[in-house]
Amino acid sequence: MEASLYKVSKAILISDSECLDAVQETILNAYTNISQLREPKYFKTWITRILINECNKIRKVQTRIVQMDDYLEPTTVSEQTDAIVDVQSAINCLEPDLRTVITLYYYEDLSIKEIATILDIASGTVKSRLNRARTKLGGLLNNHAEGRLIHE
Repeated sequence: MEASLYKVSKAILISDSECLDAVQETILNAYTNISQLREPKYFKTWITRILINECNKIRKVQTRIVQMDDYLEPTTVSEQTDAIVDVQSAINCLEPDLRTVITLYYYEDLSIKEIATILDIASGTVKSRLNRARTKLGGLLNNHAEGRLIHE
């Protein structure tokens, strides 16, 4: 569960230390407020919503410009690892709202309806954000292949 929360926080915050802080605060808040969870089957949705709120608090406090070099993974010999780094770097270049839906959909395997519930937005908004994110990722990855990955 902690690794899953970390992935979601990484989509919003990027900085490892901020992500770890957000996850720690989320676990503490969930433990403290577990009595507010009405339906145990929605635990993952509930704790993810707490995490997103924590990440948004941290982001508001520490708004800053992030250089692409700050979050590029070290490269390895493996082309597969390079491709993963390229995709993750491109995802990190997306706006936070697009990064969040991409991470929840592809990395956390949440449905559009679940994402809509977690983010408190309409399902249509989730679909349009996914579409915009996919389009931008395609452009970013094409630019990167040509040596021009630019943080938007």
